[in-house]
Amino acid sequence: MKTYFITGISTDVGKTIASAIITEALEADYWKPIQAGDIDNSDTHKVKKLVSNKKSEFHRSSYILNSPMSPHAAAEIDGISIDILKINLPKTKNNLVIEGAGGLLVPLNDTHTVLDIIKPTYKVIVVSRHYLGSINHTLLTVNTLKEKGFDVSIIFSGNEHKTTEDIIKKMTNVPIIGRIDEEPYFDKNVVKEYADEFLQKQESHNFFKE
Repeated sequence: MKTYFITGISTDVGKTIASAIITEALEADYWKPIQAGDIDNSDTHKVKKLVSNKKSEFHRSSYILNSPMSPHAAAEIDGISIDILKINLPKTKNNLVIEGAGGLLVPLNDTHTVLDIIKPTYKVIVVSRHYLGSINHTLLTVNTLKEKGFDVSIIFSGNEHKTTEDIIKKMTNVPIIGRIDEEPYFDKNVVKEYADEFLQKQESHNFFKE
C-alpha cells in the first residue's frame, strides 16, 4: 500500500479538492493530521462529502485546533504544543492520502514544520496554482522535496496559465498528474470525473503504480 502526501505552494491553492480527487481515484483512505479552524466543516468533512466510493475511510485528525491560523499559533491559543511524535499514521491496509496544512515550511511548533511529518516512503503531490510569485513558490517547494529524496509530482489547480505551467514543467522535470480547472462547483460527480481522468493518464506518469 502507498501513502500520498498532498502539500501546496501556499494556502488556498486547492489541496482539499486535490485530496478528494486522489482519494476517489485510488479508493484510498484520507487523513488530515492537523486541522486548524473550521472544525464543524473541516477538510475531512469536505473530502468525505466529495468522495463517492464505499471503500475509503476518513480518519480522525491527531490535532483539532480552534483557530484558522498557522498550526503553531492555533495550538498556542488553545494552550497546547504540537508534538510530532503524537502524529501517528492511522491503522489501515488501504492506500492513504494525507493532506498537509498550508505549505512545506508551515510551523507546527518552535522547531518543526509540516516537512518534518512527511516520511521518506511517502509519494508527495504538490498542488500549484498560478498567482504572481507562484513559479518561485513552486520551484522552491519541489526542489526542497527533490533534494531530500522524495518522489514528487505536481497537480496544477485553477485557471490554466500556459507560460507558468510550461516553465514549471521544464525546470522541475517531475511528473504532472493533471490539472484541476476553476469549476463553477465541485460535487461527487465532478470529483469522480477528475479521478477517472487522472487514472487514465497513468501511462504517462506512472505515479499511482505500485
